[in-house]
Amino acid sequence: MTEPIRVAAPAKINLYLHVIGRRPDGYHLLDSLVAFADIGDTVEARVPPVGGRTNNLSLAVDGPFANAIPAGDDNLVLRAGRALADLMREKRGAAIRLTKRLPAASGIGGGSADAAAALRALMCVWNANPAPEALAALALKLGADVPVCLAARATFMGGIGEELEPAPALPEVSVVLANPGRAVATPEVFRRRTGLFSQPARFAEAARDAARLADLLKTRGNDLEEPARAICPAIGDVLAALRRQPGCLLARMSGSGATCFALFAETDAARAAAAALARAEPGWWVQAGALTASVTPA
Repeated sequence: MTEPIRVAAPAKINLYLHVIGRRPDGYHLLDSLVAFADIGDTVEARVPPVGGRTNNLSLAVDGPFANAIPAGDDNLVLRAGRALADLMREKRGAAIRLTKRLPAASGIGGGSADAAAALRALMCVWNANPAPEALAALALKLGADVPVCLAARATFMGGIGEELEPAPALPEVSVVLANPGRAVATPEVFRRRTGLFSQPARFAEAARDAARLADLLKTRGNDLEEPARAICPAIGDVLAALRRQPGCLLARMSGSGATCFALFAETDAARAAAAALARAEPGWWVQAGALTASVTPA
């Protein structure tokens, strides 16, 4: 086998998420500022040596959350690989390994990030260069969050996930992610959302520091938090615990939950907060890290 290519599949964080409308087909229209953390899964891919041609795609899954996701044909990583192979008429196949560190169904794009990382890894090992429009369509067909995870940088996301606009540069910001150990189904959260639609809330300012970014975000919100908390009241406990931590500038739910995040100006404060939460709530998944400008190979 060739040497593997390893690609990071970082946690996706919706710094704000507004539901601004609904299409006739039922899909909701969003406006969201998406960022990524240096916390996440890893996808590794390699192909057979020259002469060992096969059209087989295989997937091995390890890591602390390996048992929480399907490893068979329904896995989004394999679906992404098959879709890219069909698009590029690629016959060599590949062996893929997913190291699963992010909890499943948790609002931080774990499956979507994995699929996007698989696409990046396979494009590299297959030396594939699909047309941008074809790749974008493929990504959206896999899932609404896959296009923004494929972009893998701070991005304003609109439409049902297909409209991407680069966001202003983000300052250095430390982050704590916390999940109460509950999976929340995204379709059910959207079904429970009621009330008027929000307005888009994009901004052109490049925040000078973490405090200014938090101030900008405080005038925005996550429209899915209320229905998600109705399904999983523990989300409220997580948010309250994050907000009690010294140095917390902002705490909010990401995506459709149940993972929440808190922003900090100082790395030490974020690490101390994560350690305190882990001691107080040993059943929670808690990680400290930082927002990252863009994704690089693992």
